Amino acid sequence: MDRRERAERILDVAAGLLLRWGYQKVTVDDVAERAGIGKGTVYLHWKSRQDLFRAVFRRELAAAADELVAAIRADPRTVLLHELTRVNFESVAGRPLLRAHVRADPAVLGKLARDRAESRHDEAFADYLRLLAEHDLVRTDLPFDDLRYAWHATLEGFFLSPPHPGAADLLAATVRGAFEPAAEPDPAVLAELAPRVADLFTEIGNQHRAAYEGGKP
Repeated sequence: MDRRERAERILDVAAGLLLRWGYQKVTVDDVAERAGIGKGTVYLHWKSRQDLFRAVFRRELAAAADELVAAIRADPRTVLLHELTRVNFESVAGRPLLRAHVRADPAVLGKLARDRAESRHDEAFADYLRLLAEHDLVRTDLPFDDLRYAWHATLEGFFLSPPHPGAADLLAATVRGAFEPAAEPDPAVLAELAPRVADLFTEIGNQHRAAYEGGKP
């Protein structure tokens, strides 16, 4: 097993224990034992317990960014706010650690529930919204900061609500009606924007990946 494979194995085990026992109860000894390695080997990759669990979280963010990129490259219409919101919602909903983070669940994530490792992720969404605004793909009668706040509050509200059949579709319809113009978008504009938006989230995914693979917090 090479260094990268070993790191992925450690992160897999750490993620599973986080979900099963929660941040406060999981120790580096627990992770090492279940990964079949010595405790010192964990510290060859990450300097502290908190750095290890931050890496787990970074890996989840990288995977979520990758899913956005794949969806955009498969269909340029994904750059529309309601479509990308749907993909993002489904991606996070399917990742228990990210779902726990959105809910700021201290039982699962402990200090990580208040960690801001995802701040660049949030900035990427702001950059994405600006691109939409520049191309009149979102409402122009609201100041940008108000639009960003209202969209984020809508998304967070769906995450914090009890599970509901068809929640992703309902969220997409809500965003479409609240934040996008009524006119059908020009496919040529979407085709032009798609590579730029994909590159934006590719960069974010790569930043998260470099951080967790490099053992940096």
